[in-house]
Amino acid sequence: MLATARVDVRTKALVRRLRPGEIAVIDHVDLDRVCAEELLAARVGAVVNAAACVSGRYPARGTGLLLEAGVPVLDRVGGDLLDAVREGEMLLLAGSSLSRVVPRGAPEVVGVGDRLSGPAVAAVVTAARTRLTEQVEAFACNTLEHLHTERSALLESEELPPLRTAVAGRQAVLVARGAQHREDLASLRHYVRRQRPLLVGVDGGADALLAEGWQPDLIVGDMDSVSDSALTCGAELVVHAYRDGRAPGLDRLVDLGLDAVLFSVVGTSEDAAMRLLDELGIELIVAVGTHATMEEFFDKGRAGMASTFLTRLRLGDTLVDAKGVSRLYQRSSARRTWLVAAAALIAAVTAVACAVLLGGSRGGVVTPVHAQSGAQSAVQLMGQSEGPAGLRHHVGHPSADP
Repeated sequence: MLATARVDVRTKALVRRLRPGEIAVIDHVDLDRVCAEELLAARVGAVVNAAACVSGRYPARGTGLLLEAGVPVLDRVGGDLLDAVREGEMLLLAGSSLSRVVPRGAPEVVGVGDRLSGPAVAAVVTAARTRLTEQVEAFACNTLEHLHTERSALLESEELPPLRTAVAGRQAVLVARGAQHREDLASLRHYVRRQRPLLVGVDGGADALLAEGWQPDLIVGDMDSVSDSALTCGAELVVHAYRDGRAPGLDRLVDLGLDAVLFSVVGTSEDAAMRLLDELGIELIVAVGTHATMEEFFDKGRAGMASTFLTRLRLGDTLVDAKGVSRLYQRSSARRTWLVAAAALIAAVTAVACAVLLGGSRGGVVTPVHAQSGAQSAVQLMGQSEGPAGLRHHVGHPSADP
């Protein structure tokens, strides 16, 4: 195939510039599901990766999604690829070779890699599953080490930035651009219309809210994956800063002439947004596209997982995940009830186990009682029982429409 190249070491930044049919040139070890979905949504023509799309470290599913959609993938082209290819030039992808189109001359080879196929990727993913136990053990050890070294920073209350937006006593929909965030966000239409919650975008989650026709109230993050149009939509901006005071995202806002406040906290931007809302007295956070599964923790990295792990425990029943709700409402009522009950039970058991593992840590960390409440909140969100005001009318409940 012959197409224009888009080049970036950060896949989520590249997606913002990608046009339908173009070749994405990336350097991304273990291409995750979220990035693959973003590439597909942008209608990528082909993906050329300097690194390994599936290293075998864990069962990364992104590459399989691309191949299932018929997108060619050239893998392990080498670390010099991003230096060899220029943004916007015409490239020719033929078999395992990537070439630059030269006017009035023969194509110039810029890289050679492995042309991936569905069966080959499936074999690597299957082998990775057999090694998952040792990966989980290493994951847990690194996470606990991080919890030990950053425990005080993760548990203590933070200095809060002054906000114009009223938060205390309200409910909020917090959106990150995670797996199936579009479908799950669409399933919240009835709830948003009736409850009118605070709408919070974590970086590119603000663009997801705008795509749904909703104006974000707050945008929280390091501002690396959110569009200029979202930043200038009128939302209040909160830049996630490091504890040493560095705030890389602030420079971009200054260049755009936008005002922002800083919030310095350990963890990811997703964690920062949750902790900010919690510290300001939010009643309930309905999370869309946030990281909650083992695969997503592997995608994020071990250090990031530790902060997210403890943040979720800290929030307890204030946090309700909307992950997968769009699929639940496509099933029969009986099956939906069974699945929700099972999910709630798993959430409760997991939170109890985590609370015991942490030895009853204080500072707002979830206890077994919180775990039970959290499970009840999950059931309420899915419309199985009365919940906080407005949640029973959520996501397509029979009584949701006037």
